[in-house]
Amino acid sequence: MISEKQKMLTGRLYKDSDPELVAERRRAQRLVDEFNATRDDAVIKELFGSIGEGSWVMPRLQCDYGYQIHMGSNSFLNYDAILMDCATITIGDDVSIGPRAQLLTALHPIEDHEARRQRFETAAPITIGDNVWLGGGVIVCAGVTIGDNAVIGAGSVVTRDIPPRVLAVGNPCKVIREL
Repeated sequence: MISEKQKMLTGRLYKDSDPELVAERRRAQRLVDEFNATRDDAVIKELFGSIGEGSWVMPRLQCDYGYQIHMGSNSFLNYDAILMDCATITIGDDVSIGPRAQLLTALHPIEDHEARRQRFETAAPITIGDNVWLGGGVIVCAGVTIGDNAVIGAGSVVTRDIPPRVLAVGNPCKVIREL
């Protein structure tokens, strides 16, 4: 029988109240609390799936599991980030993410009210290309890819893929012009 964790990792409907997943979130929360109190980069290396050389994270960080977060080299994650990593979050090289950004991979059933009531969910990965800048307060929704060299304006809600080398802003986020 396939575990709820295996379902989560493969993008299938899973129950987030599964004891294994709850234990993993508690482990991540302990590490997040330690990082937020100390800003010890060694804790981020233990928490994240990978983090490249020269990258750094500012407190206050929040995440679900940590091991599904992969951050490239020379990238920056500013204050108060929320990374819901029920699916993989990939942050490229030379990325700047402004304060209070949210990267949200979780999805809940829309039409199946009973499944939602029973705490079933799915997740879809988020990919942020190289040399991307996300302004403060940007929300990136599940399944979104942001192309290399894109700039996302502060406060934008990114619900769809953004191509490379563009400025995109708004709610929902839309391309304004090429860069």
